[in-house]
Amino acid sequence: MNQVNMFDVNFNNYDFMDLLEYIDTTIRERNHSYILTCNVDHVIKLRKDKEFRTVYSEAGAVVADGMPLIWASKMLGKPLKQKVSGADLFNRLGNAFQQRKYRLFFLGSAEGVPERATANLKAAYPDINVVGCYSPSYGFENNEEENKRIIGMLNETRPDIVFVGVGAPKQEKWIYRHYLSYRAPISIGVGATFDFLSGSVKRAPDFMQRSGLEWFWRLSQEPGRLWKRYLVDDAQFLLLLLKELRKRDKANGPSLE
Repeated sequence: MNQVNMFDVNFNNYDFMDLLEYIDTTIRERNHSYILTCNVDHVIKLRKDKEFRTVYSEAGAVVADGMPLIWASKMLGKPLKQKVSGADLFNRLGNAFQQRKYRLFFLGSAEGVPERATANLKAAYPDINVVGCYSPSYGFENNEEENKRIIGMLNETRPDIVFVGVGAPKQEKWIYRHYLSYRAPISIGVGATFDFLSGSVKRAPDFMQRSGLEWFWRLSQEPGRLWKRYLVDDAQFLLLLLKELRKRDKANGPSLE
């Protein structure tokens, strides 16, 4: 398996086609697994969240979601192939999901949002097979009855892929705690993807995504909610990168003249 260790995270060096191959194999073999889309915010949260580190240690695949991670991998001499974002899964793999008739379930976001996301997806991919949508109540992750209801829905609809969009690290922890109960082959946390697909939140223009400024766009859209995440917590990433660069230089040893 082609892995890259960076910031104490074992990344699978996947592009979207590699990820599709992993999804295909897992569904074909009826295994039970989950995929993590690691961004800068995850890297920071992992430093102080023991449960989140456990979630990472048992993931089936970990991909890099964010241009800063791609740039850092190149600076460290461990280049990752591609940014593989949860928000890009459907425009990159929607045709494949449709052709394979994979059964999809959308869990997350505000009431009505996953249904609108489904309607918009069906306009682009008429045969895409979304077998269920559910917007969980606030604090659902700690509500035993609500979790039983959700697991019951998933067992009844038997999805191949469960997309959970309730924000990190809540979505990843929820998947980790329950994926063996509902036994779908693939689960993946997708953050604000349902909001983007439904049109309720506008995604950053392509040039900002490519240039690593998607965070700035999101901050400008929701400053009250996101300022601390982007301007305080995630600023620590630069310090971590400098530490990784020093570690690499030390490992390489002094150059011989």
